[in-house]
Amino acid sequence: MDFLTRTWMAFCGGSICSSYHGEPCGLEIFLYSTCMNHILVISTTMLLFVAFVSNFVRKLSSRKILLQTLFQFSTPLQLFSIIFNGLMGFAYLSIGAWMLKEKLGRREGLFPLHLWLVLFSQGFSWVLISLVASIRAKQLGDAFVKVWAGVASVLAVFLCISSGLGILVQRVMSIRIVLDLLALPGALLLLLCAFRSQEDNETAGGSLYEPLSSDSYTKPISSDVFVTSFANAGFLSRMSFWWLNSLMKKGCEKPLDDKDIPHMGEMNRAESCYFMFLEQLSRQTQSSQTTSPSFFRAIVSCHKKEILFSGLFALLKVLTLSAGPMLLNAFIKVSVGMGTFKYEGYVLALGMFFVKVLESLSQRQWHFRTRTLGLQIRSLLSAAVYQKQLRLSSSAKLIHSSGEIMNYVTVDAYRIGEFPVWFHQTWTTCLQLCIALVILYHAVGLATISSMVVIVLTVLCNAPVAKLQHKFQTKLMEAQDERLKAMSEALVNMKVLKLYAWETHFRKVIEDLREEECKWLSAFQLQRAYNSFVFWSSPVVVSAATFLTCYLMEIPLYPSNVFTFVATLRLVQDPVRSIPDVIGAFIQAKVAFGRIVKFLDSEELQNENVRKSCNITVEHPIMINSASFSWDGNASKLTLRNINIELKHGEKIAICGEVGSGKSTLLAAILGEIPIIEGSIQVTGKIAYVSQNAWIQTGTVQENILFGSTLNNQKYQVALEKCSLVKDLVMLPFGDLTVVGERGVNLSGGQKQRVQLARALYKDAEIYLLDDPFSAVDAHTATSLFNDYVIGALSSKTVLLVTHQVDFLPAFDSILLMSEGEVLRSAPYHELMVSSKEFQDLVNAHKDTADPESCEKITLHKRCMLVREIHDTCVNNQQKTTKSSGDDQLIKREEKEIGDTGLKPYLQYLNQNKGFLYSSLAAASHIIFISGQISQNSWMAANVQNPEVSTLRLITVYLAIGCSTAIFLLSRSVFVVILGLQSSKSLFSQLLNSLFRAPMSFFDSTPLGRILSRVSSDLSIVDLDVPFSLIFSISATLNAYSNLGILAVLTWQVLFVSIPMVYLTIRLQAYYLASAKELMRVNGTTKSLVANHLAESVSGAVTIRAFQEEDCFFAKNLELIDSNASPFFHNFAASEWLIQRLETMGAAVLSTSALVMALLPPGTFSSGYVGMALSYGFSLNMSLVFSIQNQCTLANYIISVERLNQYMSISSEAPEVVGGNRPPPNWPAIGKVELRDLKIRYRLDTPLVLQGISCTFEGGHKIGIVGRTGSGKTTLIGALFRLVEPSGGKIIIDGLNISTIGLHDLRSRFGIIPQDPTLFHGSVRYNLDPLGQHSDLEIWEVLVKCQLREVVQEKEQGLDSLVVEDGSNWSMGQRQLFCLGRALLRKSRILVLDEATASIDNATDAILQKTVRTEFIDCTVITVAHRIPTVMDCTKILAISDGKLVEYESPTKLIKTEGSLFGELVKEYWSHTANAGIESLNS
Repeated sequence: MDFLTRTWMAFCGGSICSSYHGEPCGLEIFLYSTCMNHILVISTTMLLFVAFVSNFVRKLSSRKILLQTLFQFSTPLQLFSIIFNGLMGFAYLSIGAWMLKEKLGRREGLFPLHLWLVLFSQGFSWVLISLVASIRAKQLGDAFVKVWAGVASVLAVFLCISSGLGILVQRVMSIRIVLDLLALPGALLLLLCAFRSQEDNETAGGSLYEPLSSDSYTKPISSDVFVTSFANAGFLSRMSFWWLNSLMKKGCEKPLDDKDIPHMGEMNRAESCYFMFLEQLSRQTQSSQTTSPSFFRAIVSCHKKEILFSGLFALLKVLTLSAGPMLLNAFIKVSVGMGTFKYEGYVLALGMFFVKVLESLSQRQWHFRTRTLGLQIRSLLSAAVYQKQLRLSSSAKLIHSSGEIMNYVTVDAYRIGEFPVWFHQTWTTCLQLCIALVILYHAVGLATISSMVVIVLTVLCNAPVAKLQHKFQTKLMEAQDERLKAMSEALVNMKVLKLYAWETHFRKVIEDLREEECKWLSAFQLQRAYNSFVFWSSPVVVSAATFLTCYLMEIPLYPSNVFTFVATLRLVQDPVRSIPDVIGAFIQAKVAFGRIVKFLDSEELQNENVRKSCNITVEHPIMINSASFSWDGNASKLTLRNINIELKHGEKIAICGEVGSGKSTLLAAILGEIPIIEGSIQVTGKIAYVSQNAWIQTGTVQENILFGSTLNNQKYQVALEKCSLVKDLVMLPFGDLTVVGERGVNLSGGQKQRVQLARALYKDAEIYLLDDPFSAVDAHTATSLFNDYVIGALSSKTVLLVTHQVDFLPAFDSILLMSEGEVLRSAPYHELMVSSKEFQDLVNAHKDTADPESCEKITLHKRCMLVREIHDTCVNNQQKTTKSSGDDQLIKREEKEIGDTGLKPYLQYLNQNKGFLYSSLAAASHIIFISGQISQNSWMAANVQNPEVSTLRLITVYLAIGCSTAIFLLSRSVFVVILGLQSSKSLFSQLLNSLFRAPMSFFDSTPLGRILSRVSSDLSIVDLDVPFSLIFSISATLNAYSNLGILAVLTWQVLFVSIPMVYLTIRLQAYYLASAKELMRVNGTTKSLVANHLAESVSGAVTIRAFQEEDCFFAKNLELIDSNASPFFHNFAASEWLIQRLETMGAAVLSTSALVMALLPPGTFSSGYVGMALSYGFSLNMSLVFSIQNQCTLANYIISVERLNQYMSISSEAPEVVGGNRPPPNWPAIGKVELRDLKIRYRLDTPLVLQGISCTFEGGHKIGIVGRTGSGKTTLIGALFRLVEPSGGKIIIDGLNISTIGLHDLRSRFGIIPQDPTLFHGSVRYNLDPLGQHSDLEIWEVLVKCQLREVVQEKEQGLDSLVVEDGSNWSMGQRQLFCLGRALLRKSRILVLDEATASIDNATDAILQKTVRTEFIDCTVITVAHRIPTVMDCTKILAISDGKLVEYESPTKLIKTEGSLFGELVKEYWSHTANAGIESLNS
């Protein structure tokens, strides 16, 4: 027993719970300094050591450990864990050795053993943890490493808690306590390494989800691709952002361009992120057997490692940040001569530097990793939305318009991508507040309770506001969708708006939608302003409540506890102030994610069973048995009924019928676009599809024809020949390498259709679905196409041709006659002519319009295309390639500013609606607030030890100053909201006016995506982010320089370091901005490419699916997403690069200031001013970071203002109204049109399109304009409406030169039925009369005249029936009838028909021609037509060839004239029937 007692005394030196000082500890038995605590720690460390050695020896003896592959240093996490734990172990051993040396130096002996033995045991344990982290987990056993790391983590938690209790109970602070607190992250790092190692082993060993490591998952980046240095950077390079130096240097030497920016690394590519996301969804579906997996869980599962790693850095940042006030407390004691050892001041100054550097490293990695994570999430969501829209069903498209889909990618995905940056802020702020409360308790005792109460009340007050904010954000996004949908529709159809003179009305509609959007924007921003005020003023309220409690509880105030409190509060106030931003980001991300999830859950096309691929030729490639289809998927609203079709291989089938009979719908059913209600459908083989409304991409003619296929010259030349494109390519400025604008704006209607036909032919499919492709071409070209293309090139193919041109029908094997969604008859031409009266009426509809007997019957006119001519064309194209630079093409490269634009974009923003006034008032309010804070702390520093100032007076004055200055925070927030709203309204108004007043040449040469990216994402940034970013930038900068100023005033010696630091800061920031601005500009232009590709894909989704090119387009989309992600990635990396260097300099200033105080003798400064100086010094780093961060963020955001401004100064059209020269109200009264030497060119550098046309259209005459495709017919119509201004000559109408009057006065007096029939989202009434100028009775009368009354009456809502975007729920023919209805309602003296009846059947065309002749009997009617019968009854015919007037005379004279162009066209047209009959007989 004596032996045990002596042993106990030797180890503990007294009682089991004796502390360092031998005092009894009662219930505090487990505090960090007690012997019991040390026994538990030593026992656990021995257990860990024995377990490791036993397992290692066992594995070594069984030869399961290979010494050659024992160690592994593969990941940054593992390296960080090894270094961190190794340093921890070394620190413990150093303290233990130092304590042992001190004891022996004081001749106290080795006893009691527990005081130094515990330090050695902890040191050896953490060295062992470092060793375990460096060994491959597989060598020791995964289960062993997990359990061992778990026990180590439990020990670390125990150390952390016991040391924390020591701070609270004993109110002491030591290096060992700090090490105990840091032990937890070290052990957790090991635990993470253990679990990660197992996952890596599973992946390496192969699993069910093999695509992760297969080539099909991600294509390896080729060696010649310029990949970012980050992909191959080492640990130190990544930690210090050294890998970015080369790009920063290049950006300083010259403005960065797209080619200078490296590609993304493989793991950050959109393809990798998206397929990883799909894999997680697949795992969820397999594990839970659910059909609707959680997208949120899948995203978290994909990126859990990144979330954990960034979380560890966030934790380290909080711990290092919280060490500041404790170091400050110790330093104040040193300054008043209460230091514990001689050089403690130097040690503390050095400690401050290292703590701040470690804080900087951890925070920069936290932010960089979360931003990278956000970028990955943004990329995968953008890819997911794109992939989804390719599969969207027809009913889902009614819910999600193209404008909304654009918003999902350009706005919502970006908002979600910004959230990960704020995610860790949620819990780190809470943790920081908890640690702060612990430190505050150490400083002011129970007065901390009042601080906690105030913080809790602040958060509770914000809870209902957060709900409101969520509601306002949802409403704002909905309003933004509506506005963007209206803008998208208006911009796409701008030509139609100008022709109808509807720009003012549509602009007013968009302005009203913007007003609604601004209402919710105002509400949302005011809530942000309220949050900002509450959280910015909370430190003032917390200090007021705490000091008042100190007075009431008679807690004494000393410089050490007062300025420990102030320093802690200053460190916490920035995270607290960011709470509104966290809440805002969370709400925005939640709303955005909900919208995207709703879209991703939308109904998809169910056409997997419709189309089947087959390597052998099948007898019936298309089989439809008793099938019924409905666009709505509703059995009560069938679109097609009881369809029975069996097509043999190589069979040619024509589909004809009246307008709206279901011809195009039948093709859509074969493509699998419409839900099948009953029956069955099976399509076998590759399909090529030509849509009725030509879909052309932005790109070269060649790219549109190849459509993703590789170039085969022989095959390509054949396609050009068969589609009559050879001569057209010769006329184009760069041949087939000419870039065609969006929707093929610089091609004629016929050229667009022939490009589509060439695309289909080049694909070499088995089945060809042709939806009325000949309606847009002249008779000669139609004949050529039919003979060479349908009968010739497709002789062995299965063809379904929808056509209204009955002249081709005899050549077909069979004809499907359709009416009201049913196939009335299916038989060859001659059978139908005998047995079907409906078919007879259809064929004979135009017999009374023009008598074919008067036209000479001619034999088939075949155009011989020589091989030499094709060869010459290809040679010309190759020669043109050398000069086809981007500068000469119609579609220019997107413009962007270059270099440093200085204050220009800031001034552009502040110049809007008293912006300077509001920003100045906001800045002045903040200056007053800062002054108040400095006054507060100066008062406290000067009088905290002044016996003449009572504690009550000290606190009262302190509170009075704080509360009075808090009011200015409120005024600052209000002024910011007003600034933002006024500037946004002004910028949008100018942008909208500029766009609506822009000439058509702007829209022809500007892809829609460029405009939409500005009015969506850029405008959203200007609305929501720029105003608060601007004032926070000003506020943070003022805070940083006020902190620096306080340090300089109190310790002037610090100026020797701070002045060079300010200079270096300015130089570094300029060095950074040289690259960052260009990166953001490139980011903007690449974002436009993403938006443009998405917009084109949405409009051409049917064609893409028909050709089964979804994968090709998706790959292109992934490439564009990556090209947009790369500048964004390097931009935020550059931001972290800059801030890390600035933080290091800030740490140098702080440690220098502390060193100056340590070098000077005690008493040189009063302890109050020492506390004040260092409290400001500790927050200098953070305020400097916030300042630069906000400035960099603002510099990035202001690029959006720059981009908006680019489209705010477009050269506009002529005035809408010329005040001094308005036409009379009844103009034109006669309708006489005189063309005098009219010359037109589209651009200054292009040849004349119309070359001096002179003629007169007498009032009331009917004028027919004819000519071959591309001759200039539509250009003449454009000149009449002044869509393009004359280069020479003039147009005079009723004695008035149209160039002298306003455009609105001109266009509103004409009626037109345009070549491309356009409907808008809304009702039937709105589409006929958007200005609301006519009664319902007038509208019904017009519907009767244009054969639409029955169709509209069948709809349940009549005139209020829905017309969806682009009128896609109405047939093409019905859309043209709507346009006729508009013309009938307008009752203009001059009516223009530009291919108005191209998409309707002959019978309906005959009725409509009769309607036009009746209703416009006294009007001048100008008709552009390919159908010769349409113009046969005209008064005169104007024939144009290559932009020149060839002839202008009555049709009867021209027919009789030898060599007449019109006569040739008439002969060609009436030869169709005979030719088709010959072909039919031959076949």
